[in-house]
Formats: sequence, structure tokens, C-alpha cells
Amino acid sequence: MRLHLILPRVEPTQITPPAQCPYPGCQGTHFRLHQEVAKSIQDSVYACVTAHRYECLRCHRTFRVYPRGVTRDQKSQRVKGLAVLLYLLGLSYGAVSLTLEALGVYLCKSRVYDTVQAVAKRVPGLKRREVFEGVRTPALGSDVTSVKCHGRWLPLGLTVDALTGLVLSVDELSGEDAETLQAWIAPIAEAVGAEVLVTDDADAFKRVADELGLGHQVCKSHVQRNTESLIEDLRETAVRDADGSLATIGVSPEQAVADLKRLEELIRTRQPAQEAELGMLYRRYLGAAPPAPGERASIAYRLRLLFLDRWNLWPRLT
Repeated sequence: MRLHLILPRVEPTQITPPAQCPYPGCQGTHFRLHQEVAKSIQDSVYACVTAHRYECLRCHRTFRVYPRGVTRDQKSQRVKGLAVLLYLLGLSYGAVSLTLEALGVYLCKSRVYDTVQAVAKRVPGLKRREVFEGVRTPALGSDVTSVKCHGRWLPLGLTVDALTGLVLSVDELSGEDAETLQAWIAPIAEAVGAEVLVTDDADAFKRVADELGLGHQVCKSHVQRNTESLIEDLRETAVRDADGSLATIGVSPEQAVADLKRLEELIRTRQPAQEAELGMLYRRYLGAAPPAPGERASIAYRLRLLFLDRWNLWPRLT
């Protein structure tokens, strides 16, 4: 899909002389330029423009005529057009307000709402979903991040076409729990006809995929980086069996190091048929006892959890 971004322009020197008196009941068509006045505006380029005040020679009342892209409103037509564009591209009203503020033009989210509604009245059928009406993808990518705004962390959700990288929406979220994520993802997945959800390995996303009946592909590079980091940390501890927990379950340090090396190989190859082998690795550490309240987990128990997690994750990873 290719978007042609056509925004209203602000042209301070382009002032069209009036053709008819704007006051009700007056049909005057002859005017005299009464004065030039400065008008402050909020725009991404101009802070001030010059407006012309005309006097109607029939009713002798005066009125202003503004340059192209400027009205009686303090916000320029360019700013309003950009607000509508950002909303149609998937941003929430609050996210549009934050984006405009970052560009140096503040428009509160209630004004963003008013602007979008005003345009919708003039353009029948203007809906956000129309922008992506032709977008279809079997794989919907989703992620959550946070940005700091005015001293507080703001959760943002991002959805993309996982095949092309096209951004579908950027939305402000009230939280990162499974219920919130499901309410956010469900209508987007339905609109694009998604069959697979691509995310990191957060448990909340797993629940969303299962509840929506979507296949779930966990980000491979994300899991590989995390696994390699954990293996590096556990290998240093396992080689010494400092707490004796490996000896307790009858596993030698050499065996534990070999198992970690094998897990590293499995994570890189990621073959569906290797799921059974992961189950065998997990069962080798099944006898490791969980820590008592207030105690640290033993090396054997940490290995048990690692192998269990990757075993459970395997269908989503492959």
C-alpha cells in the first residue's frame, strides 16, 4: 500500500479578496481594504501571519480575510489536517496529541477529537478502518513499550504487518494485562484477517493468542538472545555445582554443562521434532526441589525451570 500524504498548506501571501459580504442579509459585492492586522497562529512553520480587514461598501461593516490555510481558529489547517491524518493512520486521540506536541504544536486530545469529528461530518464514510480496508495479512505482529511523558510511564501498543513491516496502529494502552491486550488486538486481527499473532514470549500475549484462536509465533531472535544470556549465566554456576544441588539429583556438572550446550544448539536450529528431546532434558532435572520461602533457587532448580519453559514454548517458537 502507498499513502499519498496531502496536507493543507499555509501560504501567508495568498489572500483571496472577498466576492460577497459574509454578513446575513447583505448582498454587498464591493469592498475596501480597511487595514492589515497580525494574527498569531499555531502551525508547524509559521507563528504569525497577516490578515486583511475589509469594509463592505454596502453595509459598512468590517470583516477579516485570512491567508490560505488559516481561519479564525488559532490552529492552522495544516495542523488540523495532520491531526486527522495521524488518527486515520491508527493513533489514538491521546497519541495524536503527544505526537503533535513533539513536533512543537500542542493540540489537546479533546481538540483532536473535535477536529476529527468536524471533518467526518464533511466527508461521509470517513472511518479509520477505511485506511486499511485493503490491508490483509495472515501474520499480525504486536508489541508493547513504554515512553515517559510528564514524569509518568505511558504504555503504548504497536501492531504491524509481520510480513511487510507496515505499521497498522500505535495506541495508548491503559495497561499490559491480557484483558487489555486482547481488547486492543482483537478488532485489528479481525480487520486484517490475521491467522497468526507474532509477539515476544510474554505470558499475556500467549493468553491473547489462545483466546482469539490464533496461531502464536514467538519472536525467535528475542527468545534466542534471552536463552543465550541465561545459559551463559547458568554455565558458570553449574560447572562448579557450588550449592551441591546437582549432586543431590544425581547429575554431574559435566552433564549439566553438556545439557546447556545442547539447549543452545536446539534454540538455534528450532526444529519441531526436537520438542521430545527438550522434554527429556527437563525430566533429567525434575527431582530438583523448589526453594523454601525466603531462599534462593538452587542451580538445579533454575535448570529445571529453564528447560521446562523452553519445552512449553517450543510449539510457539517453531
